[in-house]
Amino acid sequence: MKRALLAGAVALATPTSLLANDSTAELGTGGLILSRSDVIEMKREELFISPERVAVDYVFVNRSETDVETIVAFPMPDIENNEFGMTAIPFGEQDNFLGFEVTVDERPVEPSLEHKAFAVGIDISADLTAQNVPLLPLGEAAYQAVAKLPADVVRDWQSRGIIWLSEYDDGSGWKTEVTPFWQLRSTYWWTMTFPAGKEVKVSHRYTPSVGGSAGLNFFFDGAFGGDMYQEYKSKYCLDSAFEAAVVKAAKATPDGYPRLTETRLSYVLTTGGNWALGTIGDLTLTIDKGKPENIVSFCGLGTGVRKVGPSSFQMKAADYYPARDIDVLILQPYSFDGSETSRAAGGVEGSVGGTGGRGARAHGGVEGSAGGSTGGRRDGVRVPAGEGK
Repeated sequence: MKRALLAGAVALATPTSLLANDSTAELGTGGLILSRSDVIEMKREELFISPERVAVDYVFVNRSETDVETIVAFPMPDIENNEFGMTAIPFGEQDNFLGFEVTVDERPVEPSLEHKAFAVGIDISADLTAQNVPLLPLGEAAYQAVAKLPADVVRDWQSRGIIWLSEYDDGSGWKTEVTPFWQLRSTYWWTMTFPAGKEVKVSHRYTPSVGGSAGLNFFFDGAFGGDMYQEYKSKYCLDSAFEAAVVKAAKATPDGYPRLTETRLSYVLTTGGNWALGTIGDLTLTIDKGKPENIVSFCGLGTGVRKVGPSSFQMKAADYYPARDIDVLILQPYSFDGSETSRAAGGVEGSVGGTGGRGARAHGGVEGSAGGSTGGRRDGVRVPAGEGK
């Protein structure tokens, strides 16, 4: 019986059994949206991203001469079941499936939560509610509810793209299962006042949706390639330093296959351009890769990157226009014998940099330099060799 609900964990598999269905998909989540943002400036944003936690601290300023009362919204990532993949949900059996929390000027806020279900772009929330089916398409509650639907409703919903009939063999013969196929759109929102000319601090925290793969989707038979290699190269800004770490991990194994699993997460930064002035006044982005031996790659802000801890990298920018979102790829060493992993990538430090205006890149796993550059020139600070070993 297929279940798409996962907590981000990925089982390890032998190199010869690494298939597409060994992956879970991450969900991109981002920042706050106002119903009125023409006079509300995002003066400062401090963003921390790790596989375990996303923390965002904002300072907003109302530049007008009158108080502004507005709705502030935090769109959750869309949730949908998928016949060909699995979606990573931290808290899949509850409405607050990312554990979202928010404070305003350090005081907790209880936001309202709006759920709507869609199939083929049409709102089907009323249809689901009428049949006592939960709007969240993942988890046992939804599967149990659609399994009890009358035959005529099953036929109707199948024709409308609300469900599909999943067929599988569990060892005792072929089974047919009614499977949720709709999309859930959820938004947290609350009303708040921005006093004229004053700063307001807003903070929110949540557990990110983390995708993963039991192996690498871009490295096969000792070489970089496959259908997803170019996509990864663009999305995560893979460069020669990162690839050298993967090759080194491959050479450390008898079969030439690197003992590395993928962890992927995404943050929607581009909504920061929707505020007054269209920029983020002062942006600090910190990315933590977890353990020091992990290898990380991401496209940064184009302003240079510095190492601020055994596993963390930081970038700062002023009057920053968020032209792209933040996508992070982390490779984690593992061993088949269950013992603590020796450093598959050799345990050496990584390079952090950027070229050609594409944004700074961060890597941990091979020795190198750190920094952003333009026109092909590297001019970053040096990452001390041996840190984080």
